[in-house]
Amino acid sequence: MTINPVEPTDSRTFAIIGAAMEVHRVLGSGFLEVLYRDALAIEFGLRMIPFMAEAPCQVTYKSHPLRGHYRMDFICFDSVVVEIKARFGTGPAEQAQVLSYLAATGHKTGLLLNFGAAKLEYKRFILTKPR
Repeated sequence: MTINPVEPTDSRTFAIIGAAMEVHRVLGSGFLEVLYRDALAIEFGLRMIPFMAEAPCQVTYKSHPLRGHYRMDFICFDSVVVEIKARFGTGPAEQAQVLSYLAATGHKTGLLLNFGAAKLEYKRFILTKPR
């Protein structure tokens, strides 16, 4: 697994981060996550970024589905997991959440967006080997 690799050609994550920056520019920080999620869905639509909000995530153990209903904030372009937060900062727990979603879904790319700081914070994840 790598975090924030230099991928200037990844137009998918570039577009998603650009949409998040616009939401943060308009709303600023200080709101609840749900408001940023709703605003980001609107911005994705305006920018024609394909997405699924509150995408289900099934966790399995040795090919057996486990109870529990996890929902990822967004799946964009049918391949990028997007998790949003509205906190003063993010750390290992939030990063582990994105990595767990990648491992559970088989997607290789994820973004952690934090709207809680003075500037939008983001981390890009590339799953290079399964857990």
